[in-house]
Amino acid sequence: MGTLQNKSALVTGGSRGIGRAIVVRLAREGAAVVFSYKRDQAAAEDVVAEVAAFGGRAIAVRADQGRLQDLKHLFGEVDRNLTGLDVVVNNAAINPMGNICDATESDFDEVMAVNTKGPFFVIQAAAERLGQGGRIVNISSTGAVAGLALYFASKAALESITAVAAREFGPKGITVNSVSPGATETDMMRAAAGEHLEQAIEHTVSLTPLRRLGRPEDIANVVAFLAGPDSQWITGQNLRVSGGLMI
Repeated sequence: MGTLQNKSALVTGGSRGIGRAIVVRLAREGAAVVFSYKRDQAAAEDVVAEVAAFGGRAIAVRADQGRLQDLKHLFGEVDRNLTGLDVVVNNAAINPMGNICDATESDFDEVMAVNTKGPFFVIQAAAERLGQGGRIVNISSTGAVAGLALYFASKAALESITAVAAREFGPKGITVNSVSPGATETDMMRAAAGEHLEQAIEHTVSLTPLRRLGRPEDIANVVAFLAGPDSQWITGQNLRVSGGLMI
């Protein structure tokens, strides 16, 4: 029996990469999972089919995390499809490349809307539904990469929100933690590296004590731990899952 048997979970950005791995892992642990996706319906349907193939249950909901009206719709689907809510994973994010001197107000607002404002209001809505033993896990990031100032600024804000939420919700028996992946094999990483992908991988692996890139499943394993009963005495923490890259 899985550690999340008869539990209900929400994962934002669950159709690809790390989010997809999280949806699948939580479902394998026994949770019924609602997950959001922004555009790729075919990818979302593929996740639903993968989960159904091993007897799990996943429901895909189209929603833009940067739009509060979409988040209201998302939680409406959570209420309609799940019995209560036990686990929330804030994973959806964007990371457009651009130097600080080239960033526009529109660029700033877009990244902060999706990566910071969205998770903030997901946490707010989740707090109304989570009870004793509830879990919130926010996906942050590791490092400071040139050209990604807005992305890392938004994730730093999310880590601060994590710490404050852990204090506010602790008396209710709800834990709040963040997970900071290192370089992980995802579409987002490949897009960020662009034409320099091979060199970027080689350089990153050379700096990583465990000598490989992370896999989405590596991150999902840690999220599943934080979502389960064995993490009940951990809150307000940021777990770096990077193969030792940030030692």
